[in-house]
Amino acid sequence: MTANLLDNIDEILLMGPGPSCVPPEVYAALSKPTLGHLDLYFLKIMDDLKSLLQQVIKTGNNMTIPMSGTGSAGMEACFVNLVEPGDRVLILINGVFGMRMQDVASRLGAKVDVIEFPWGTPVIPETVEKALKKTDYKILAVVHAETSTGVRNPVAEIGALLKGSECLYLVDAVTSLGGIEVNMDDWKVDALYSGTQKCLSCPPGLAPLSCSEKAVDKLNRRQKKVPNWYLDLSMIANYWGKNRVYHHTAPVNMLYGLYQALMLVVEEGLDKVILRHQQNHGKLVAGLQEMGLEMLVDAPFRLPMLNTVKCPAGIDELAVRRRLRSEHRIEIGGGLGPLTGKIWRIGLMGHTARPENVDRFLAALKSSL
Repeated sequence: MTANLLDNIDEILLMGPGPSCVPPEVYAALSKPTLGHLDLYFLKIMDDLKSLLQQVIKTGNNMTIPMSGTGSAGMEACFVNLVEPGDRVLILINGVFGMRMQDVASRLGAKVDVIEFPWGTPVIPETVEKALKKTDYKILAVVHAETSTGVRNPVAEIGALLKGSECLYLVDAVTSLGGIEVNMDDWKVDALYSGTQKCLSCPPGLAPLSCSEKAVDKLNRRQKKVPNWYLDLSMIANYWGKNRVYHHTAPVNMLYGLYQALMLVVEEGLDKVILRHQQNHGKLVAGLQEMGLEMLVDAPFRLPMLNTVKCPAGIDELAVRRRLRSEHRIEIGGGLGPLTGKIWRIGLMGHTARPENVDRFLAALKSSL
């Protein structure tokens, strides 16, 4: 009889760029009995889940739902619903995920302009302001927490530049949501997407998404149908709204998991969750510096949940990562793009962001160098 490979999965301390460690309460939620996606009790769970998302995203937007799919599905949903061929789109790039935005918008026939900033440094609002004065854009898009570099971009300051403008403001909050402040309404963000597998500490598979009334109005005024049926928010909204019109079979148990993950955030208190990430980030950085290691990003712009560390000269960064996995059962990430082979990406996301995990990692890294 063929061996069941699932019987031999190690429990790994997930300290990479995602997924993060999953709390036992979320695993328990995932194992609850499956209900039909139109079951009356499940519809109650959907309503509460929507309310929890609004609390964590800090928005009153009615169009606040979890998309079926990972964070990339959330990205594609925002662009595919809000971009029409010929629209002028400005994308701010300082890492891999800004480049993905550019790719998706280009595939939709948008006229895409980009402003690029050095990897490891933040977007500069003054540079963006100059570009906005020269051209009328339909959409301005930026990544809040650039997972490839560990940089926090000034989303609030960029949003302030659009005051009184018709331009929609689109923000990637895949890594930031649940780890640092996200305030969609105060920052005047029109479309925001995230993922479950980062600071929300739910397995990958859902993409929380929210659209302002301004964005919904753009969707409703489209000249042609949304070119992607599965991600068409005009239809999905009818399933999450009062009419409960079937669109696609919802991933019921994944929605249980997200519901429980959001409950844990709300019960702990969002401010306390953010403080916990910051405190454990400080502990990690102090330990790394004691070992003589250098951070990639300057302190004011660092993400607490995704720490990028320069690999010392003469050290094989991949070999270190492999030793951490094989000898210590710890996963961290390597660099992407121009940072390949040059950095480690160390995640302190959600349930992973705990002092005992920082201590375990620092000891393992010291023995692996």
